[in-house]
Amino acid sequence: MVFYAILILAIIIISLSLFMVEQQTCAIVERFGRFQKLAKPGLNVKIPVIENIRARMSLRIHQLDVEVETKTHDNVFVTVVIAVQYRILENKIYESFYILQDPDQQIKAFVFDLVRAQVPSLVLDDVFSKKDDIANAIKDELQSTMSEFGYEIIKALVTDINPDHNVKAAMNEINTAQRLRVAATERGEAEKILKVKQAEAEAEASILHGKGVAGQRQAIIEGLCKSVDEFTKQTGSSADSVMDMVLLIQYIDTLKEIGASSKSNVVFVPHSPGNLSSIAEQVRETVFSSESFKKDL
Repeated sequence: MVFYAILILAIIIISLSLFMVEQQTCAIVERFGRFQKLAKPGLNVKIPVIENIRARMSLRIHQLDVEVETKTHDNVFVTVVIAVQYRILENKIYESFYILQDPDQQIKAFVFDLVRAQVPSLVLDDVFSKKDDIANAIKDELQSTMSEFGYEIIKALVTDINPDHNVKAAMNEINTAQRLRVAATERGEAEKILKVKQAEAEAEASILHGKGVAGQRQAIIEGLCKSVDEFTKQTGSSADSVMDMVLLIQYIDTLKEIGASSKSNVVFVPHSPGNLSSIAEQVRETVFSSESFKKDL
């Protein structure tokens, strides 16, 4: 019986003496309330009852999100969210545990102080554009301070900047108005270019149309002069008689075209020899004037 009692006591003592420490973790061992040693990852031994594990410190990277409400230089209240990534230095585990009571609160206090010193000197637009400068200033200040307490600051990030809802709506309206103004200007320039090009095209078309009409009339006059001249030579008739005959043929063809059209309305055409003679006289004057002009050239 004594043997079994000793065996059980030995098992209990061994179980109380051995303990495990996880990877990326360090255990702080105290003896009667006084720091004794640091237990590294793996299997470790301590004296039962006399020594105990005071705490287990994680050596992994931690992230602390801090929301800071402050005011910008142009009197706009914003909430800035800072993400601070930090870890315990392996060679300063003692300082990180025994010097600081609450490291998270310590980091928050520094972040509050730094943000409220940086942001009030900037207008709202600069807060957005210079957020990296704010984050770097926070990291540098925290690194120089927290390293004394056994903490390394890996990174400080400005993850969010939230102005008041009304300020956001006003900023969106300003941006929308600016974009609408630019769009209206571009649309006006496009319409101006279209109208200028259209006017230039109409002017060129009018010039070409005038040249075409002038050329057509010149060709008609030259053709009539040539036909009258040849007909006079072959038949011995006078130019007036030939012109009257040509006009009569054209007059009859015109009546034929008017009558043949299915969409013709009522057309009143003067139909007397006197009117025909008047038309012939006008045409002859035009032909003779053209001939005189050609001779002068």
